Amino acid sequence: MKKLVECVPNFSEGRDVAVIKQITDQIEAVKGVTLLDVDPGADTNRVVVTFIGSPEAVKEAAFRAARRASELIDMSKHRGSHPRMGALDVCPFVPVVGVTMDDCVAIAKAVGQRLGEELQIPVYLYESAATRPERKNLASIRAGEYEGLPQKLADPTWTPDFGPRTFNTKSGATAVGAREFLIAYNINLNTTDKRYADDIAYALRERGRHKRHGNISPFYYKGKIIKFEPNKFPCGPCDFVASNFDELATHYRDVHGNDLVARYKELGYREGEFVGKEVYDDGKFTHVKAVGWVVEKYRRAQISINLTKYKISPAHLVLEEAREQARERGIVVTGSEIVGVVPYEAMLESGKFYLRRMQKSAGIPYRDVIETAVQSMGLRDVAEFDLDKKVIGLPVFDGPLVNKKVTDFVDEVSRDTPAPGGGSIAALAGSLGAALAAMVANLSIGKPEFDAKYDELNALAEKAQALKDQLLTAIDEDTQAFNAVLEAMRMPKDSPEQQAARREAMEAGYKHATQVPLRTAQLCREALNLCLAAAKAGNTAMMSDAGVGALVAYAGVKGAVYNVRINLPQIKDKDFAKEINMQLATLLREAREVSEAVEREVERVLAG
Repeated sequence: MKKLVECVPNFSEGRDVAVIKQITDQIEAVKGVTLLDVDPGADTNRVVVTFIGSPEAVKEAAFRAARRASELIDMSKHRGSHPRMGALDVCPFVPVVGVTMDDCVAIAKAVGQRLGEELQIPVYLYESAATRPERKNLASIRAGEYEGLPQKLADPTWTPDFGPRTFNTKSGATAVGAREFLIAYNINLNTTDKRYADDIAYALRERGRHKRHGNISPFYYKGKIIKFEPNKFPCGPCDFVASNFDELATHYRDVHGNDLVARYKELGYREGEFVGKEVYDDGKFTHVKAVGWVVEKYRRAQISINLTKYKISPAHLVLEEAREQARERGIVVTGSEIVGVVPYEAMLESGKFYLRRMQKSAGIPYRDVIETAVQSMGLRDVAEFDLDKKVIGLPVFDGPLVNKKVTDFVDEVSRDTPAPGGGSIAALAGSLGAALAAMVANLSIGKPEFDAKYDELNALAEKAQALKDQLLTAIDEDTQAFNAVLEAMRMPKDSPEQQAARREAMEAGYKHATQVPLRTAQLCREALNLCLAAAKAGNTAMMSDAGVGALVAYAGVKGAVYNVRINLPQIKDKDFAKEINMQLATLLREAREVSEAVEREVERVLAG
């Protein structure tokens, strides 16, 4: 699976389409980057750009766009309704697939350093990339905006993380950070009454609703909003009133087990500053922001939600709670809507949630899992939901071999070319073995006699499905593994220095060409283990399928081992070769034992 990072830079230009186009052209010119969205606003005089790509490509595209913006946008002449402090005002990097938050922090720091050194723009790191707690919040960094930068830069506590402490009149300053993916998610109601949407939003969101005196109506809390008063610190969830800040903090921790007041402290509030602050009842979910509104185009009310940490508060759990809240109020959730794009991982987890709840197998092809999520969440209720356009980070099997028709693939193998060869066939054999293991598990799930084994069989199917995809990728990887050797062979060898460089490159190439089929052999052995598990736990009516799966997986192990061994004599590093040979001996022994165990299970059933 490819590594993908999202970048969502905000530029302080929302009116001049020609300027915006010149900036986005810089992004699209970088190979490996896909421009997803350009959203300008005339009133805010700001454009929000969204693009994704490999870490290195995104890093380069962000810098190029920033450089062009610094050339085209003059902040001394900028006016708009949105808070801003720079031509490139904010530039967050977001992990999507195959990258961590730490990876995005490293990207943010690298881009920030280039902006500071090459463009002489003061740069502040925020969110997960922040170097100080008080800089995590973007609003704190942007306080005072562009006009307040000369005073801020003169304050030693606001020394930029990168770049000069001098005021850049034309470009201002930039905030560069790393944050989680924000999913913009709307839940649709069968009413145009905004009060219902507001009321459910209060129940869902982290901030909850105002704590009020009085009773609860079907729509909202009545009564005067409770506020902190001198020497009175009321608890939101109950009627307790503390006489000081620390007493209230202790009460929350001991009685309610949460850190609401601690979070206030993290935001910088002090005891005296709580006087006059409104008290809130906590909502159901953390990292969820929500409001109610009515969309005339759809002729219904919506709960508009931002999921700021979808791994903690995923869309499917928020939706199910909204359905419960709606049911209590006598209304219906008709469906939901993803605004913009959504990470593959988020949709995959939602699909698996609904499949498991139905006691269906989640170990099915990923597109089937995601389609289950789309249907279960009603994501086509008010707008089209095209998986390929809406879901970013979908696994892509884009190798020249894996996408061929069966007949074309077999014809390609038969030609007078060295690739594809035995290594690719070994990977294909292993993928078929894993697929058959998944099939046995999936055909067992749902039958009454296997209900007690649901968790075991579902876990087996999920592992087999993931392994199948890994081995499909290995089909093309094996063909490409020898490329480094071929490139080394073409290196010049006229001088002793060139000959030494060529020998070193060939040694590295042969080692790589050895390690790729070794990994294939290891994956095929895992497929063999899954076939044995399927033979023992699955429906005996599919025992022959488990047996065939084991046979092809075992062939994959042996075939991949052959491809390892044929390259070993070319490697001069004897310790390396010895270590590989030891691993091969273990692999073959274990694979043979598992294959024989499956055969015994098959023969036991077939013999009656």
